[in-house]
Amino acid sequence: MSKPIPSLNALRAFVAAGRHGNLKDAAAELFVTPSALSHQIRNLEESLEVQLFNRTKAGLSLTQAGELIYSDMAAAFEQIEEAIARLNRKSQDELLNVSMLSTFAMRWFIPRLSDFQKQHPEIEVRISTSVSQVDFAREDIDCAIRSGRGNWPGLHAEYLFAEAFTPVCSPGLAKSLKSPEALQNHTLLHARLRPDDWHVWLGTVGVGEMQPRQEQVFETRNFAIQAAVDGVGVAIVDPSLVAEEIRAGRLMVPFPQTLADESAYYLVYPEKYSGLQRIRTFQTWLLAQV
Repeated sequence: MSKPIPSLNALRAFVAAGRHGNLKDAAAELFVTPSALSHQIRNLEESLEVQLFNRTKAGLSLTQAGELIYSDMAAAFEQIEEAIARLNRKSQDELLNVSMLSTFAMRWFIPRLSDFQKQHPEIEVRISTSVSQVDFAREDIDCAIRSGRGNWPGLHAEYLFAEAFTPVCSPGLAKSLKSPEALQNHTLLHARLRPDDWHVWLGTVGVGEMQPRQEQVFETRNFAIQAAVDGVGVAIVDPSLVAEEIRAGRLMVPFPQTLADESAYYLVYPEKYSGLQRIRTFQTWLLAQV
C-alpha cells in the first residue's frame, strides 16, 4: 500500500530549504518562522521515513535521498506557479477597467453596454467615474473616455465624436419658449464643470445681455438633465446625452441653434497599452458605435 502524499506546505518548505541551504532565508521566503519551517521539514522526514537534510552549523545540505527528489519537487512548484501566472494573465485579459465622467456613463455609455457584452461576453467591463484626469501609473485603469482637445502627453487619444450644446426642457416649458428671449422668464440649469455654456449660447443667438429669472448650478450635468425632465427649468447640454429622453418625449429641444464645442470625446490610454487585445477590442466597438 502506497504512502499518502505529504502536505503541499511541507513539500514547499523542503524545496525552499533546499534552495537556500539555511532555515532563516527559506523561512523568510515563505513568511514563517525558522522554527516553524524546521518543524514542517521534520514532519516531512518522519512521514517519508527518510532523512532529507544534513544539519550542520554552516546550514543545511541535501542528503542523497533529498537530492533524489529535490529537482522534481522544485520543478513541480515552478509548474504550479507558471500555471497560476497564466490564469492571472487570462483573468486580466478578460477584465477591462474604464474611467469616464458620470453623466457620460449614465447617459451614453451604459445604455450601449449590453451591445458590447453581447458581442464580447469574454470581456468584463468595470466602470469607474471621476472628474479628475486618470493617473495611469498609479490607478488600476486600462483606459478612459474623456472630454478635451486630444492633447494629453504620453497618451494615445482616439477621437470618438465632437461635443455640442443646446437648451433642452420639458414639453410643458417648451410651449412658452417661442424665442430665446423668453428664457429670461425661466430658471437656467447647468453643471459646475460647464460654467460658460449658457453664456456662450446666449451670446451666439444674440441675447447675451439677458438676465434670467434664476440660475441653478448642479454638481453634474446628470442632475441638471433630471431637473429639466422634472420641469425645474431649462438645461443646456450635449443632445447626444439626452437622445433617449428626446425620443421618449420627456425632453424637447426648443430652439434650432445647437453649437459645436471646441472639445470632443476621446478614448485615451497609455501608448504602451496599445497592444492589449481587450483595449483594441473595446476601441473597435466604440468607433462602430459613434
